[in-house]
Amino acid sequence: MMDVDALQGQHILVIDDDERLRLLLRRFLEESGFRVTDVGSASDARQILDGFVFDLLIVDIMMPGETGLEFLSDIRSGNQVPALFLTAMSETEHRIAGLESGADDYMSKPFEPRELVLRIRSILSRAAAQRSAPSKSIAFGPYSFDQTTGILMHSTGRIHITNAEQKLLASFANSPDRVLSRDDIAEAMDSSMRGRSIDVAVARLRAKIEPDPHYPVYLQTIRNKGWLLRTDSPAGGNDAAS
Repeated sequence: MMDVDALQGQHILVIDDDERLRLLLRRFLEESGFRVTDVGSASDARQILDGFVFDLLIVDIMMPGETGLEFLSDIRSGNQVPALFLTAMSETEHRIAGLESGADDYMSKPFEPRELVLRIRSILSRAAAQRSAPSKSIAFGPYSFDQTTGILMHSTGRIHITNAEQKLLASFANSPDRVLSRDDIAEAMDSSMRGRSIDVAVARLRAKIEPDPHYPVYLQTIRNKGWLLRTDSPAGGNDAAS
């Protein structure tokens, strides 16, 4: 992990309609060495993001008007600033929805301030490592996937994929044109995804990259074996089926 001193002075935008909590967060985070700006709504956040670059967003989910989920999902088409949801919504489905909308992490209220700082530093360290690492990309059809940054590009622009989808696609990109079983994928993803959850994740990724997900061209099913990512290399067999 990057040295803590290297993260001092990073600029955090706190988005929460609870003014008291914003003030507490500002004080604690500033005491921890960060610069902090806070706003009370998604609309105010949009305005300030037009003029400033931030290193991290801390976002509440339940806010009047546009929710944090709607806000983050929407800005992800053009802004990949790291984000952490800090919310009273603590159920598993809420966490999954938060991560799928593009968040890097998710914490429930009430929270331990020291844990929040550790998670912030972890996110910032990962982001810094991605920026400094050499690019490694793979192409398939009109797409290119940068395995270092997790960025998926189409010939028409960037395609937003969640952190889980980035890891899944990276598993295939690391073994292009090779069949991967569920066990292979689970191992490649350090068991963060297992069993039928992999099937669901494959279906969601297909919905974003396939012209017709029912007849996949790129992320193909190999009967009784698993899946493979068909790339622009000449390798590849003919035993695929949707």
